[in-house]
Amino acid sequence: MTQSLDNIVDVTVTVSPLSIANSAFNLGLIVGDATVISAADRVKLYSSTEAMIAEGWAGTEDEYLAAQVYFSQTPRPSKVAIGRWDTTGSETAAAAVTACRVKNSDWYAVYVCTVLKANILAIAAVVEAATPLSVYFFDTQDADVLTATAGNVLLTLKTATRHRSWGQYSTTDHAAVAAMGVAMGSNTGLANSAYTLAYKTEVGIQPETLTTTQYDNILGANGNVYTSFGASYNLLVQGKMADGISFDEVLNLDVLTNDIQTAVINALRSGPKIPQTEGGVSLLVSAITDPCNNALNRGVIGPGTWKAAPILGLKTGDTLSTGYMILAESTASQSQADRDARIAPPIYVAIKLAGAIEHVVIGIIANR
Repeated sequence: MTQSLDNIVDVTVTVSPLSIANSAFNLGLIVGDATVISAADRVKLYSSTEAMIAEGWAGTEDEYLAAQVYFSQTPRPSKVAIGRWDTTGSETAAAAVTACRVKNSDWYAVYVCTVLKANILAIAAVVEAATPLSVYFFDTQDADVLTATAGNVLLTLKTATRHRSWGQYSTTDHAAVAAMGVAMGSNTGLANSAYTLAYKTEVGIQPETLTTTQYDNILGANGNVYTSFGASYNLLVQGKMADGISFDEVLNLDVLTNDIQTAVINALRSGPKIPQTEGGVSLLVSAITDPCNNALNRGVIGPGTWKAAPILGLKTGDTLSTGYMILAESTASQSQADRDARIAPPIYVAIKLAGAIEHVVIGIIANR
């Protein structure tokens, strides 16, 4: 018999582990108490309302009607998650959202059907602390929102500085689902795909007829409303969370955070080890570079002047030509305790948000 070549050349095949995929941040969850979905199943995904009908939905349930609004938006979202609120066991709305998160970690935005102030406040608290990162869309028809009455739902959430709650005043049912649909449909991740919710059209939603005072009261409480401007424009304003931060900023920072975390985890598990040397830190910096470049490509960050406090070699007034700079402290400066614990030196990712123009002042100077 012939001798094995392994005696001379011993080849070992090692297949590197699959990289962890990033979350898409483009899936909305609609929660309701219809019994089409069991409490055990809790969450199901659908690509259309036709698919819902095929699985037993009658077409009259709040979840179905909300999904109709969701899928009617432009750009059209590709999927919706429907979650079960098990009211048969006296489960709270907030507990239902928590149970849906446990069952499915893919959805990013959530809307709960037919909830009033107390439930809205409880859900907002749950979503604020939820993992993975999430946002809550809700609508309200409460008249005290229009009069800026102390303690109304929008002012309460503003006072609580809720960063992950987006509220809309509307007398049309499921109005906030329209905004959620626009948000999820627009988040494609493609080049130049960054967007804001300001001035978008909400398909199927009746624009509100408001006095100037009512309009100002809604916006002053960091609320949102779909209303008419001029002779022919129906626009969503102002696209802000309860704490006054624009929704797109929350979304884009969540995406970047997730992308960087995923990239570093993939780097840590892709090879035998990352050495605790300057070269090893450079490998981590290299991993973080791709998510930053993707954010630049989407239009989330852009070139600009660093106006925040100095970070290591980055000084106030320096130009970020690519919209970001990644800096790391030296391994030589680490404490022995950190080296023994195999902790990397602190890494800082300085980014310059591209922002968005939503208000314009124009002066017309006429000369005859």
